Amino acid sequence: MLATDLSPSILEFAAARSEQAGFNNVETLALDGERLTDLPVASFDAVISRVGMIYFPDQQRALAGMAHTLKPGGKVAAMVYSTADKNEFFSVPVSIIRRRAQLPPPLAGQPGPFSLGGEGVPEKAFVDAGFKDVQVRVINAPVLLDTDKECLQFEKESFGTLHQMLGGLSEEEKDQAWQEIEERLGDYQTADGFHGPCEFVIAVETKA
Repeated sequence: MLATDLSPSILEFAAARSEQAGFNNVETLALDGERLTDLPVASFDAVISRVGMIYFPDQQRALAGMAHTLKPGGKVAAMVYSTADKNEFFSVPVSIIRRRAQLPPPLAGQPGPFSLGGEGVPEKAFVDAGFKDVQVRVINAPVLLDTDKECLQFEKESFGTLHQMLGGLSEEEKDQAWQEIEERLGDYQTADGFHGPCEFVIAVETKA
């Protein structure tokens, strides 16, 4: 089993957690997801992409690399966010930052959190890359935490996209943006904890 990512720190974390779980067959490699052709051809039975495809500038190149590494009949499973209105735990912070930073809306085809969430979009991407028997399932997966503040901390620590969007603001403006985000996330705080709306699209494809 091989885990790839651009971030060495994420890979170190993955390796440590794998070892703690008792897995001794996990290797890690710092590698751009669009450069999977650097790996040996037809060397894997399956490729799994967890919320990564949406950020590739050249999704077709990434998919071609996945096909390159797969054995005939091998499968790709990709998990992506669906549409913004179904993922408000993330889309609300994105919209707040976009407004405050005066960023234009994303163009069609640009990478981003919801770039593969539209109806028929993931299927077309994989068919264009030469895959067949594409199967898609939509899964409701709310973000369940004790408090909205935990969600805010999670997004601050894990969502590099938000920090990139905040890059043009002053420190004071960034603080104000995070404060507004915290207030809006409070809308999803209930007596039973934080319930952030989140929906995934799972696409599974077979290499021809």
